Amino acid sequence: MNGAQALIRTLVDAGVDTAFTNPGTSEMHFVAALDDVPEMRGILCLFEGVATGAADGYGRMAGKPAATLLHLGPGLGNGLANLHNARRAHTPLVNIVGDHATYHKQYDAPLESDIDSIASAVSGWMRRSTRPEDVAADAADAVAAAMGPPGQVATLMLPADVCWLPASGPASSAPHRTRTQVGDDAVGSLADVLRSGEPAALLLGDSAMLEPGLRAAGRVAAACGAKLLAETFPPRQERGAGLPAPERLGYLAEFAQAQLAGVRHLVLVDARAPVSFFAYPDKASYLVPDGVEVYTLASKDDDAVAALEALAEALGAPAESPTQAAFRPDRPTGALNAETLAAALGALLPEGAIVADEGNTSGLFCSMMTAGCPRHDWLTLTGGSIGIGMPLATGAAVACPDRKVVNLEADGSAMYTLQALWTQVREGLDVTTILLNNRSYAVLNMELNRVGANPGPAALGMLDLTRPDLDFCSLAAGMGVQASRATTAEELTAQLERALAEPGPSLVEAMLPPTL
Repeated sequence: MNGAQALIRTLVDAGVDTAFTNPGTSEMHFVAALDDVPEMRGILCLFEGVATGAADGYGRMAGKPAATLLHLGPGLGNGLANLHNARRAHTPLVNIVGDHATYHKQYDAPLESDIDSIASAVSGWMRRSTRPEDVAADAADAVAAAMGPPGQVATLMLPADVCWLPASGPASSAPHRTRTQVGDDAVGSLADVLRSGEPAALLLGDSAMLEPGLRAAGRVAAACGAKLLAETFPPRQERGAGLPAPERLGYLAEFAQAQLAGVRHLVLVDARAPVSFFAYPDKASYLVPDGVEVYTLASKDDDAVAALEALAEALGAPAESPTQAAFRPDRPTGALNAETLAAALGALLPEGAIVADEGNTSGLFCSMMTAGCPRHDWLTLTGGSIGIGMPLATGAAVACPDRKVVNLEADGSAMYTLQALWTQVREGLDVTTILLNNRSYAVLNMELNRVGANPGPAALGMLDLTRPDLDFCSLAAGMGVQASRATTAEELTAQLERALAEPGPSLVEAMLPPTL
């Protein structure tokens, strides 16, 4: 058994049985070992950003890591943006980066680079295997590090000779840290604050956005009259009819401040105090209003669900809390725009669907229009680095092959990682992409004004996606995806209904007016 075989066997024994790969020469023994360990599913991605984004989507839905396989520093660099999103999502992910053989590094070959420095920007844990007899144990430690709360990117740097030299065999799985329990005294003190009758809000994030946390948070809010809020971009939210429905903070700083207006006590539950995405002249960066007391019920390492349940009991909360009523919008007619697009999605979203949302401006109304749909999951752009939507949908579909995945994808973002469509076809993944084509980086037109810039024709040309127009139907067809184009609300509804009814990858291009 060589080092690569020992590594992959260790990963599989630890529950990591999927690898999203874009390999090169240094990783060929890892690739060859896939035949020796057939329990590991290797999935080829045509760009490293697809591999890393797919591993993010897989980890969010599976609750365990996938592995990536990237080629040296440049391959890691190509995957960095979606590793950034995974870091912000606290996704468990084992990031394997091939490197030159240990004895070859001294010669400064053309692809030699400082992998450690590149990886450190996105990794919560890093290690370089230097001996084949250590690689299996290093892999076990990487899985344990990735799984430790709240989840993180664990990067293992893998020299080529460590893979091809003989190894002693796989290593046993390593235990990972578990979440810390919040003490009774802290829960009791916070219960006293909430009993005061002063206006309060719970701000939920990460683990609190799944059903157990939502139900416990709903009970707390019902007991003390607190407002139920959520972070702007939670990694994964279970939502739909029958679940408590927290109000997500707005992306724009002014909207978030308005949502927090009048609050006296803000309780963070696996969430951070809100800040503006960017700095703007004469606008706040820290969005908590003056005079608001901020408390942390559960940090990222804590068991947020247990803490919420304990707080609910301390407040004498009812056994049940208000939940989202069931509703669907009518099938839309007339012009195709952001509102009618959202209505079409709300009218048709299947039960159990997973929505990977990179809709940006044109998807503005989709969350609202689907709130009362049958139960589903919603995945968001946690780190703000665009190009996540298509890979995220790909990874989610691999993790949950029995569920329909719907990808709300903006046109500009789509061009970053369009290669994900090829992987969806190759793997037979059940993903329907709704391509929101408004022929513009529309959000940046808004940002030009918000930052106080004075754009002229040259500046506006940098945000325009015409000359030539992008033809996503042709691009999708070139990768084997069934695609159609909608120009009216009726066309979109009919085409989306047909796409959702058929298994496998499909794309509906929605031709929209500029949103802003």
